Amino acid sequence: MGIRSARPKPDRLAEKLKQIRQSFDYTLEEMANALKGVKKSPPSKSHVLRFETGEREPSLLVLLEYSRVARCSLESIVDDGQDLKLPGKVRKSR
Repeated sequence: MGIRSARPKPDRLAEKLKQIRQSFDYTLEEMANALKGVKKSPPSKSHVLRFETGEREPSLLVLLEYSRVARCSLESIVDDGQDLKLPGKVRKSR
């Protein structure tokens, strides 16, 4: 049995996910609801908090849903060499 090495993780992922939520002025619960497009295992508000603090890494499907919600490329979310490119200040409808 060999030792499994962890795959590299983006250093800035947590900050970018928080930036996405804040650009919509969403609460943790509202962001979790916005990510409900992930059918198999939609994240809860506690998952969103853990994503934003770096305690947990979202699945690829969750990251894809973040990119769809934010209308930005998945690459700009996961690539530490790129700043997050959002389409502008977004306001949620109330």
